Formats: sequence, structure tokens, C-alpha cells
Amino acid sequence: MQLGSHYLGDRQCQFTLWAPLLQQVAVHITAPTPQLIPLQPIGRGYWQGTIAAEPGTQYFYQLDGEVDRPDPASQLQPLGVHGASEVVDPAAYGWGDRDWTGLPWKQYVIYELHVGTFTPEGTFEAMIPRLAELKALGITAIELMPVCQFPGTRNWGYDGVYPYAVQHSYGGVAGLKQLVDACHQQGMAVILDVVYNHLGPEGNYLWGLGTYFTERYKTPWGSAVNYDDAYSDGVREYFVQNVRYWFEQFHIDALRLDAVHAIYDFGAKHILQEMAEATAQLAQQQGRSLYLIAESDLNDPRLLRAGDQGGYGLDAQWNDDFHHALHTLLTGENQGYYEDYGALHHLAKAYQENFVYTWNYSPHRKRLHGAPAPDCSPSQFVVFSQNHDQVGNRMEGDRLCRLVDFESQKLAAAAVLLSPSIPMLFMGEEYGEKSPFLFFIDHGDANLVEAVRSGRKAEFAAFHAAGEPPDPQSVETFERSQLHWDDRHQGQSGRLWSFYQSLIQFRSNHSVFLNPNRANIEAIALESEKVLKLRLWQQNEQIFCLFNFSTTATPIKVTLPPGTWKIALNSADPIWGGSGANIPEIIPTERSGAVPQQELNLYPKAVVVYQRMS
Repeated sequence: MQLGSHYLGDRQCQFTLWAPLLQQVAVHITAPTPQLIPLQPIGRGYWQGTIAAEPGTQYFYQLDGEVDRPDPASQLQPLGVHGASEVVDPAAYGWGDRDWTGLPWKQYVIYELHVGTFTPEGTFEAMIPRLAELKALGITAIELMPVCQFPGTRNWGYDGVYPYAVQHSYGGVAGLKQLVDACHQQGMAVILDVVYNHLGPEGNYLWGLGTYFTERYKTPWGSAVNYDDAYSDGVREYFVQNVRYWFEQFHIDALRLDAVHAIYDFGAKHILQEMAEATAQLAQQQGRSLYLIAESDLNDPRLLRAGDQGGYGLDAQWNDDFHHALHTLLTGENQGYYEDYGALHHLAKAYQENFVYTWNYSPHRKRLHGAPAPDCSPSQFVVFSQNHDQVGNRMEGDRLCRLVDFESQKLAAAAVLLSPSIPMLFMGEEYGEKSPFLFFIDHGDANLVEAVRSGRKAEFAAFHAAGEPPDPQSVETFERSQLHWDDRHQGQSGRLWSFYQSLIQFRSNHSVFLNPNRANIEAIALESEKVLKLRLWQQNEQIFCLFNFSTTATPIKVTLPPGTWKIALNSADPIWGGSGANIPEIIPTERSGAVPQQELNLYPKAVVVYQRMS
């Protein structure tokens, strides 16, 4: 059955609510003509009825004859989180992507963005003219931060309270479908960030139904979603059906599951495995590629292993270890969780094994952490130098370009885009966007606003941040976070954009990145020189990268396998805004006998890439 309002056509709509603790339920239509129609119990806690209602009809559910509440599976909240839900016709939009079957996961180059700050208008429709530019950059998939209905008009999206409803101020159901359709016609996939570990505090009327949350576990946001306690069957169905909803109704290609370490389920079949099975089944039915991506800080390969191997069967996960290892090398920061990183061998291990912590001691956690993942492909991990969390959870929303110099920005770009894992950019990093990305809200409850302000201050205290953070409720905080898109091709920004474009193009032309083999990856850290050597090979193709994290020119001796090696990229080249490059264009090596060492003089914070030509 389909939860919520399901328009059947011919002015008929079926309403379904799961609420096992209620004694009676009615649909209270408020517009266009007020009326009250009882629903009937159909077993297992479900209430259902088919009544005369057209798209655009606004309604509440009346619970036990006492209180009106919006639909927990509402698809549209035109009056906000406290207002009536609205009936939507799923067939109203005429799709133009009938030939779209998705992209192979290994071809994904992801661009994470926030709809509200990506354009001045802050809508799905306003994004469409910018897709061609992202395509020209080499992006193959955009990732939308959560778009489920949240309080007000500005929010990161993680305070959403209607998992089925599309944020009305962004353009609602029609706007999201139009954006996805436009992406597919550009040959780009769409990833949607969804939140299944909590709901926001304002407008969360699921609390009142008494079964959707449990006090057995606690999350950073309060009581956990009830996936394994009494009455959990309907909760599981609610969220598994939500997975299918985004794939079926909106043609989304992949879902990024927020903070799965805060999803508690100790049943025999984990809810993540159930979601993965539903996704695989739907992908087979529809004949297109669908993926689930986890965000997790557990370093647990069970997320990625197949169900018959004791895993949950998800397709990929974000790799925070890679970010932290790279960030500490570039910035020297060591506060908070960054104290676990800072050595070059951490980044080398992230290339070689993906997880840095594989059941070794974490000084920050003060315990052993993580597990090895030798059976997982490097392409099952998403790597990045920036994302919404790592930028926006800094007190001043500092992007990397505010923390490091231009050469380090290029070094960071190369570290990510030359990884055998799936690369992700955060909106604006490709041209060194200077505006911050701050945390912002638009709550209507003054006490809640104050609680958010206090909570943010406490978080920053753990990182020893001094001063007063920007007010998250202020509209100015939101406006400061908008992109200066028109700057992307000017001066240094233009050179950085071209550098990103060249890196992505280079990546897309080599199978060592598109079909990586863990056995064919060699990462060596030279701690004293602050140079990392990365070699990737496959059959006759070989790529050799040198990343210099030193602030001074560094002579380095390298030994390359036999063949003729030609330079493919040098970030110190003047074409990329560098100061020059005294690096040999060609390195011939002996084809037999002893292979001599070659001495190269690396510019500070430079990356040099060679490829074997023969």
C-alpha cells in the first residue's frame, strides 16, 4: 500500500495512515470545501479510505476526534510544517528521461550543493541553467543536501520533519522533478541526501503518534527512530517505502543516508539491509542503476559487504578518514578529532586501505576504532577535501581557500581527483569560492532558536574556537553563504577552475581510476621530505603521482618501472598559476637490468603526475 494521499485519478484519492495506537482517524479536508471523512481500520495498525478529492486539496488527519495533524507521509506542505498537507498528482509531470538508465557508479564525479545557496533565487528551477557549466567541468552527478520540508525557508535540511514532502520554497514536487529531468538530459545523475536517523524538532508531529520513536536509544538529536522496538514494523515500512518513493516518483539515482551510525537496529535483519534489498529489487525491475551511500564514522566494512557475507549491502560510504588525513596535512590543525591525524602515513594508508583506523588506537576516542576492509573496492568509498559538514561546522564556515594558499588548494584538488575512490567536490571549491558556508535556520519557536544558538557554542568549545559564532537564525548568516558564481572564470579562480577540469578529464581517461584494483595501488609516505608517492597500475597502464606537502622545494629520488614516462600534469606550471617547473618532461628508464634512480626537484606544495607511454 502507498502511505499518505494517493491520487487515483477521476477525482478519487486514497488516504492511508499507520497509527496503531489510535481509536479513530478521519480526513479533515480544509480546502476547497471543508468536510470530515472517517477512515477505516484495515489491520496491523493501518487506516485507509478512498474519497472524492482532487490534486490541490488540502487536508489534515483528525486523530481520535480531538486534534488535527498534517499527514506524516505528506508530499507537499504549501503552508509550512504546521499547515495542511496537499494532495499531489504523481502523473502531472511529463518526464523526458525515458531513455535514462543511470550511470555506472565508478563513473561518478560528485558535486555536493545546497539548493538555497547555490543560486540567488534558491530554487530547483534556478539551478537548471548552471548544469551545463557543471557538465563542462566534468561533473557526472550532483548531490542535493536534504530537500524534505523543514521549518521556514532557510535550513541545511537536516531539520526536516516530512520525509516525503519536497521543500515548498525550493519549488516543491514539480520543481524537483524538473531539475532531475534536466540533469538526466545532460547525462548527469542526481543523488539526494536523506535523513533516517532523526527528524527535526519543530513540526515533528510523528512524536504524537507514539510509535515512531523509542527511548531505548539516544542520538545527538534526542530519542532514536524506532527500528527494532515494539510497533517497529510500521516504522520500517514507512522508511523503506520512502527509499522507493524517491527512486520511483522522482527518478533519483542514488540516496546518501545521513549518519547511519545513529540508526539503531539490533534485529536479525538491519533496516539498512532491508533498504538495500528494496533498492536492488527496484533497480532490477526498472532496468536502471540505483545506489545507496552511507555516511558513517564507524569505519565498519559491514555497511558495504553483501548480505550473504554478513553485511548490509550498501553500495558506498563517505570516507571521513581521507578528509581528516588530508586536511591536517594542509592546515596543521590538530584540535578535536583532527588530533588522530597529521602524519603523511595516515594519508598513504587512506589511499592504500581507505580506512586509516582499522582497529588501532584512536587518541581522540581513547579506544580502538575501525576495522580493515580489504575485500571492499576503493570505488566503494567517497573522498573529498571539503563538504557541508567540514566547512559549515567550523565556527566561521571557513572554506579551505580561507585556510590555505593557492598552491595548497591545487594540491588538495589533485589529492582527491587522483584517488582511486569516488571524488566529491563541495559547491564552489572548483574556483575557490570565498564566501563562507555557515549554519543557518529559520525556526518559529524562540526557545528552540536559543537552544540551537547555545548548542552551537558548546560544539565550538570542543574545538577551542574563540569568539561569538554567527547567529544561525539571522537571514544575514544565510545570505553570506550564497555562492559568488560569476567569479568562477576570473583571474586565479579561473585558473583553479581549469585545473579542476583538467584533473577530472585526466581521471575519466584512465582505467586505473575507473576500475581500481586494491592490489595495484602503492602509496608510500616519505615523512622527512613530506612527500607522498602514489602509483596506480592496470595491465599496460601506469600512473605515478608525487604530492609535495612541504613548504620548500624538495629534491626527491624516485625509481620507476621500466618504460618511457611522460609528464601529464604539474601544478607548478605557470598555466595553473604556478611559479615554474624544472621537472623533466620525459623520463626514460632501463628496460632490463638495474633500474636507476631519477632525482626530481619538486616545487613547494606541488603535485606532479607522470604516465607511462610505453
